[in-house]
Amino acid sequence: MNKLYPDAHTALADIVNDDMLLAIGGFGLCGIPEALIAALRDTGARNLTIASNNAGIDNWGIGLLLQTRQVKKMISSYVGENAEFERQFLQGELEVEFAPQGTLAERMRAGGAGIPGFYTRTGVGTLVAEGKEHKDFDGHTYILERGIVADLALVKAWKADTQGNLVYRRTARNFNPNAATCGKITVAEAEIIVQPGELDPDEIHTPGIFVHRLVHNPNPEKRIEKTTTRNTESQEA
Repeated sequence: MNKLYPDAHTALADIVNDDMLLAIGGFGLCGIPEALIAALRDTGARNLTIASNNAGIDNWGIGLLLQTRQVKKMISSYVGENAEFERQFLQGELEVEFAPQGTLAERMRAGGAGIPGFYTRTGVGTLVAEGKEHKDFDGHTYILERGIVADLALVKAWKADTQGNLVYRRTARNFNPNAATCGKITVAEAEIIVQPGELDPDEIHTPGIFVHRLVHNPNPEKRIEKTTTRNTESQEA
């Protein structure tokens, strides 16, 4: 039951292929599986479809995969911090399926729960609803959204035991639990690895039954996505 692999490259070596659909956890640069994303880039896999809240920034996170032109399509909510994403999209080099954040989270959760689709009012009357089934319930119009079942899910945890039980840290939880459940194969990286029995069952967010492989990344970079500063001298003047 020990799911721990020596490193991220070894964990992905025999399970990554071209044309895969991946679900990747994170929000901005918070809670992203940075070691696994870098290892995914190094596999050289092409024509990837990635479901993730956003595409990182130009030189980090999923942005690394955009730089190497490995991504064919993004299923995302917010993409405003990545200039290369914008360039590829406007040039017709990258396909984008926009999904409201709550809808995207629920699509992952539904896929992991074996629910093929669900109806939501979010997006009705907008571009998001184009080409989707509409249905009325109790006087309101809803659109059908499909659950996401990914070929591979990559997630980031704060703490894990060697059996794959995961604990996320505060807002770094974000999309990770839902992404973890919707992958046919799920690989997690964690900052802290403990032995079975050392985690309080009540603090486990993702049970190990959903996690197939585990990587230890004790010193993640945790880059800041956007820094905002103020000029105190001008304020005092």
